[in-house]
Amino acid sequence: MPQLDPATAEMEREQQHVDRVYERLEATRARAKAYEAEGHRRAQFGHEGGLVERDSIVYQAAVWLQRLDAEEEGLVFGRLDFEDREVQYIGRLGVRDEEYEPLTVDWRAPAAAVFYQATPVDRRGVVRRRTIKSSGRLVTRLDDDLLAPDSPLADELTVIGDGALMAALTRKRGSVMHDIVATIQREQDLAVRSPGDGATLITGGPGTGKTAVALHRAAYLLFNERRRFESGGVLIVGPSRVFTAYVEQVLPSLGEHTAALRSLGELLDGVHSSRHDPAALAAIKGSLAMLPVLERAVRAAPPGVPEAFRTTYQGNVVHLDRRALDRVRSIALGRAHPGGGVQPNVQRAHAATALLEAAWERLPRELRDRRRTERAHFDRDMRDRTEFDDFIERWWPYRTPAELLRELADEQVLGALAGPQQDLTAEQVRALAGSWSAATQQAREASVRSGQSRPSRSSRASTGESGFDDWSVEDVPLLAELDLLLGPVPYDEREAEDPFSDSAVLEVSSWVDRNPAARRDASRESYAHIIVDEGQDLSPMQWRVLGRLGRRASWTVVGDPVQSAWPDPEESRLAMELALGDQRRYRHELRTNYRNSAEIYEYAARFAKQAMPHVELPEAVRKTGFPPEEFTDLDEAVRAALESVEGTVGVITTLAAFDGIRDGLAELAAAEPRLVVLTDLDAKGLEYDAAVVLDPDAIAAESPAGLRTLYVALTRATQRLYVVAPGPVSPGPVAPGPVAVGDPVA
Repeated sequence: MPQLDPATAEMEREQQHVDRVYERLEATRARAKAYEAEGHRRAQFGHEGGLVERDSIVYQAAVWLQRLDAEEEGLVFGRLDFEDREVQYIGRLGVRDEEYEPLTVDWRAPAAAVFYQATPVDRRGVVRRRTIKSSGRLVTRLDDDLLAPDSPLADELTVIGDGALMAALTRKRGSVMHDIVATIQREQDLAVRSPGDGATLITGGPGTGKTAVALHRAAYLLFNERRRFESGGVLIVGPSRVFTAYVEQVLPSLGEHTAALRSLGELLDGVHSSRHDPAALAAIKGSLAMLPVLERAVRAAPPGVPEAFRTTYQGNVVHLDRRALDRVRSIALGRAHPGGGVQPNVQRAHAATALLEAAWERLPRELRDRRRTERAHFDRDMRDRTEFDDFIERWWPYRTPAELLRELADEQVLGALAGPQQDLTAEQVRALAGSWSAATQQAREASVRSGQSRPSRSSRASTGESGFDDWSVEDVPLLAELDLLLGPVPYDEREAEDPFSDSAVLEVSSWVDRNPAARRDASRESYAHIIVDEGQDLSPMQWRVLGRLGRRASWTVVGDPVQSAWPDPEESRLAMELALGDQRRYRHELRTNYRNSAEIYEYAARFAKQAMPHVELPEAVRKTGFPPEEFTDLDEAVRAALESVEGTVGVITTLAAFDGIRDGLAELAAAEPRLVVLTDLDAKGLEYDAAVVLDPDAIAAESPAGLRTLYVALTRATQRLYVVAPGPVSPGPVAPGPVAVGDPVA
């Protein structure tokens, strides 16, 4: 029998251990299924207690099985050989043998931290760190780091590969973010394991692993304080739906299924937006200058309400003109509560009472003084009249956020709410009203073409659901603010739902039989922990939404001030500080760019330095020998990119040019599914094996952030970068305004 080479022999030894771990996994899965079957048997007891026990047991078993199933791929990924000859395997979850001895240590456990934190300078007793790569249950590759070459044990150990990190850096990217749990480095691991209380602020440039840290931190917190964070909820907020689709497979692969994942266009229940406004318009909608305008809109009478109230009582005519009705409205809303403290949808009953009070005062004094019971008789008589109820419904209608925003599409209505201090200029009023009018009109035309009608109030009233309106991502925080200011529509005012509709029917056994993770995105009023990715781009209005969701939360915020796209960084920073509250801050800075080759990053860094001359940029750690290439023809650049890499290719363009570029490349994209076209905004947080950046000058000119936005687009490529422009590309002479460096939000 021929002798195996050292690498093959090592792989066979590791395969034996991996096989044993999977055997124990199957045994654990069998126990979970038996536990589930026992739960179903409890329902046969014939009493309510048995049903409750059934639901509880089946739920726990379903969660248990789902976690076990999620770890099927690459269950064992690491091994540590210590100076004292102890061997420790690291996996996606902890597995023990029949004697309850550990076969793998869960990567989130404190004992596994040394796998990420050991370095040649601080070895933590580790001689060799090994990364095990698998396909299914088959070991396919080993990569070793020899941390203690001077150790006597080092001579006995076989060292294979060029290290886990560099191996991960050179592999191709797929359509979803790869799990890099085995390649987190020391500075990243310290951020992942930051305390669960307070606010952890993680700053890092492109490619430093900020997103990986954020997602691994969610899994770490849920593992170490499950009772607190699973019951209280963990919310992960990403910049776009493209981004959330890109990373949504990571948490299940890390053994967690309970965190909610939302984009900025999905922060309000019932609204799902992915369309962005042009930068200038987005800056208006995201500014705190919108607050007083929305507050006035909520307190103002809706357009078209009755301007007079007229009735009779015992032969006396009672008349309230518009001025009197406005006074009644002010009394009902409470002048002593500026800033929307009294919610109109909640105050309708009080408005009816205030209206009766004003009407009573219009009656002759001799009637009002006749007897003490006359007032009670008057109130009963008025409230029993159908015409009074009809008037209240027309004069004080229940309104949803979407309905109010549609009212503001009228330029005259919005202009009247700009206020005595002119919170909005005439030009801004025109732009805002035009955007909301266009959104409503486009959606109405689309619904007519599709043959659909607008959803009923019952599907919209409580959540701010916008029906068919084509709201932008920047409209979502405005809808959320209006949702708070207006208050909920009383339940009995909503249309009854058909109890036998498909959406209302649940299986008889238990809803968790279908999928216990299906409820992880159920609406919550608040969360125990909120993780914000690309935090430097959030507008003040977006921070207000998150501040309400996180009023009892601890926080993790990751970002990079150099990549900030918000035109007034100080306003956004102050809004973030208000959202985080007075909690203790834990700060971490990631300094190593693992994504980009040195050639690509040096090219992109010129633009960042021009925008912010004094900022300290991360350092790229690898070279490929392929500098960025400049083209004048888009088709040539795209084909060159497709030929140069086996993985994904991203074409990055402006918001204005996106539709034309996407349509022009549609045929090629159909033949090459790995080719995607996206805007510079949607590219934030993503990475591609090759990137084609179209018209750098236009990208910089379209955004108030200028060269910072271009810097983001140029740092999406891991292997090859192609730039398409009419002539040579060089940094412009003008840098944007100052940015406060040091916090994730600048």
